[in-house]
Amino acid sequence: MQLNVERRYILTEYCPEEEHIFELLQALNKGISPKFERCAGISPTRLRLLHELFRVDEVSQISLQKEMDIDAAAVTRHLKGLEESGMIARRNNPADNRVTLVSLTDQGRERMVKYSEEKRRFIATLLTGFNDQERAVLIDMLNRLQSNIILL
Repeated sequence: MQLNVERRYILTEYCPEEEHIFELLQALNKGISPKFERCAGISPTRLRLLHELFRVDEVSQISLQKEMDIDAAAVTRHLKGLEESGMIARRNNPADNRVTLVSLTDQGRERMVKYSEEKRRFIATLLTGFNDQERAVLIDMLNRLQSNIILL
């Protein structure tokens, strides 16, 4: 029992502010995706893929993977699921059979609109209680964190 009390004391009483910030960021990272998926009905990564495809008529899977900065296996896995649900279509490039072209289906375009509405609702709920100034400060701080991550 003494060991558990000591551990709890060390983690709560002697935890430096920076470590606490790091733990909060990790908890946010871990928690936001499953909550978003429950609300919107799609993972954030798949929605990003659909959003990218919404902007173009057709794109190579490799270009999509590079634009999204996701490893090739993950893109293939996500696209396979989206294809099975009728959201996207894939075909071989007639000029080069080694290249797979990806596009949104009509169903994918329609559902993309609904997913975007759900995303807006989710974000609005997430930011409930934050005024415009706090949102601007939060954006600034998160951008600075992102810049610092690039340096690592």
